Amino acid sequence: MSLLSRRSLIAFAVLAASVGTSAAADKPSTINIDWATYNPVSMVLKDKGLLEKEFAKDGIGIRWVQTLGSNKALEFLNAGSIDFGSTAGSAALVAKINGNPIKSIYVYSQPEWTALVTRKDTAINKIEDLKGKRVAVTRGTDPHIFLVRALLSVGLTEKDITPVLLQHPDGKTALIRGDVDAWAGLDPMMAQAEIEDGARLFYRNKAANTWGILNVREEFLKDHPDLVKRVLAVYEEARKYSLANYADEKKSFQAATKLNDEIADRQLKERTTITFNKIGAEQRDSILQAGIALQKAGVLPANVDVKKAVDDLIVDNYVPTN
Repeated sequence: MSLLSRRSLIAFAVLAASVGTSAAADKPSTINIDWATYNPVSMVLKDKGLLEKEFAKDGIGIRWVQTLGSNKALEFLNAGSIDFGSTAGSAALVAKINGNPIKSIYVYSQPEWTALVTRKDTAINKIEDLKGKRVAVTRGTDPHIFLVRALLSVGLTEKDITPVLLQHPDGKTALIRGDVDAWAGLDPMMAQAEIEDGARLFYRNKAANTWGILNVREEFLKDHPDLVKRVLAVYEEARKYSLANYADEKKSFQAATKLNDEIADRQLKERTTITFNKIGAEQRDSILQAGIALQKAGVLPANVDVKKAVDDLIVDNYVPTN
């Protein structure tokens, strides 16, 4: 064998080994995905092991991480500790504008999961009554954005109140204990406060609740578009199953939350719709309007092109069409 032939053979072998190693490294050993009590479909998905069944043949494991709010899901996505995370559409937009490398790819619910809440014994009955009051809120979530928009609607800002920064369950506890005057609530804790403690939802606006959106890390989407499609196909299976089997959806919810029938029905039947899946014109506009309102309130910089940010955030072609 000539020297040139030997060199060519060695080069080919090195290239083949490199390609093989790259291909092996390209497939993740685990898909990291969140579940949340504000995302009922995620609990059905987890409870039934549907993703585990789908990816078992690939040797890919599924790691579930509970997120307590959009802020935590976005924090985990930004850190790379989860690949898919459940948030409100408006929260995802703010995170994207602030440099979080995510894409919004799927609708898991149309919720009325937030309202402004107070105790049964306070004199707070309208947004204006919050002036000078202590209000529990979780920054970076739809309830926070809802609060900002509510205040803006009556000519107030966060400077007119005293925000008390707490995660959602702690906000509910602080309200009931009397440590704060009001709370920007989130279900199921909000429903629990209503039913068990007589808390009042003194301001509701379903239109200002942005959609429940599933997000993916940009890097994961770029490297594994085929896996993203398969995850969404299984999400669709769980969503359709939940629509046809409310008793099982409720069972999964209660297994995770330990909440009674009345609270479960309040959230799942009265305040959550899961008939949508694609981020279409209606969902885009809801997120856009939230962004514009936040810009008016000074939460987003005046020089941000909100519409462009929405367009950069949303990728709508991975949802199964059947």
